[in-house]
Amino acid sequence: MGNEKIYRASTTAPVNIAVIKYWGKRDPTLNLPTNSSLSVTLAQSDLRAHTTASCSSSFSHPDTLLLNSVPQEVSSARPQACLTALRSLRTAIENGDPALPKLSKLPLRLVSVNNFPTAAGLASSAAGFAALVRTIADLYALPHTSTELSLIARQGSGSACRSLLGGYVAWDKGTRDDGMDSTARLVAPRSHWPEMRALILVVSAEKKGISSTAGMQATVKTSPLFQIRTNHIVPKQMDEMQKAILAKDFEAFGKITMRESNSFHATCLDTDPPIFYLNDVSRAAIRSVEEINESAGRCVAAYTFDAGPNAVIYHLEDHQNLVSGVFKALLTDKEGWDGKRGAAITARTGVLPVDDKVAKVLTEGVSRVILTGIGEGPEMVQDHLIDEHGHPVRN
Repeated sequence: MGNEKIYRASTTAPVNIAVIKYWGKRDPTLNLPTNSSLSVTLAQSDLRAHTTASCSSSFSHPDTLLLNSVPQEVSSARPQACLTALRSLRTAIENGDPALPKLSKLPLRLVSVNNFPTAAGLASSAAGFAALVRTIADLYALPHTSTELSLIARQGSGSACRSLLGGYVAWDKGTRDDGMDSTARLVAPRSHWPEMRALILVVSAEKKGISSTAGMQATVKTSPLFQIRTNHIVPKQMDEMQKAILAKDFEAFGKITMRESNSFHATCLDTDPPIFYLNDVSRAAIRSVEEINESAGRCVAAYTFDAGPNAVIYHLEDHQNLVSGVFKALLTDKEGWDGKRGAAITARTGVLPVDDKVAKVLTEGVSRVILTGIGEGPEMVQDHLIDEHGHPVRN
C-alpha cells in the first residue's frame, strides 16, 4: 500500500490591497499587466486563504478543488496554467533523481477556505491563487523562491503574485514578451514600517456585477484616459510611492494612495459603457476620510478602493483613535470591533468630524468592519483541510 500514500501540504496566504493599482493586460494569456503596481500585504490573522494540497495514486482523475466547501472548476485556463507549470517544475526534479516519488503524475485534491467574502473586492483571488501555488510548491518540495513562483501565481490571478511576499510589494510589469521579467518584488519588509494599519468598511459582500478581468479588458479597449494613466500617471506614482514607503512618510503615502485610487476609478468611469464599482456608501467613506484629515490638519488617513465598493482606509498605529476611533463611534453596533484590535481603539466622543448626512449613509450602508495591519507572506501550516485518508475535513 506504500504506493497509495497520501501526500499533503497546507499553507495560508494573505490578502494584499494595492495602493498603485493593476488595471489592464498587455497579454491576457500570460496575465501580463500594462502597468506596474504596488500593494500592502495584510495580516493573515485577519484576512487569509487557507489551502491544503494533496496527491495520491489512490485518487482518481481529474484534479479537484473545493473552495469554501463548494466544488470549483479547475480545467479552465487560469488554474491549469498554474498546475501545469508547477507539475513541470516537479517533473524536472524527479527526472534528476529517479528515487523520488512521481508526485507530478498523481491527481491533486485541493481544498481552500477564505475567512472573508469571496469576489467582493477584497482580493480573494489573489490570496487564493497565492495559497494554491505556494501549497503545491511545498507539496512538490520545489526549491524556487517566492519571486520565481510569482511568475506562476501571476498566471492564475495577476495580483496573486504580490501575495507571495509580505510587507510592501511591487509587481513590475516587465517588458519581455514571454513575461519572465514580470514578477513580484519586495519594496520593504513588514519590519521596515510595521505601524501601518488598515480599516476595511465592508459595504457589500456580494459578488461584483462585472469582474475585474472583464472590466479591465473593456477599459483597455475603450478608455482614452487609460493610455494617459498607464504611460504617464502610474510610472510617476510608482516612483513616488516607493520613496514614501522607504522614507516612512505617511503624508506622502496617503496622498498618493487616494490620488491613485481616484485615477483608477476615473478610468473605469471613462470606459464605454462606464463601470461603476463605487456606490453612495463608498463616496460617503471618501468624504469621511477627507473630513477626518481636514480636522487633523494633515493627512492621517487614506482611502483606497479596488474593483468593488468596500473602502480600505490606511492609517498609522499612532493615529488609530484619530481615524478608526471616529468610525467606531459611528459604527459601534457593526460586527468587527471585537477582539484585540478593536479593544485597542477608543471611540471618539463629542462632536465627530463627519457631516451628519455622511454619517447617516455610512451607518445605514456599512455591514461590518475588518481591522487589520501589515503582514507577512504565505506560511506553511500543519492544520490540514484534507485528512490522512484524503477526504475533506468537515469544520
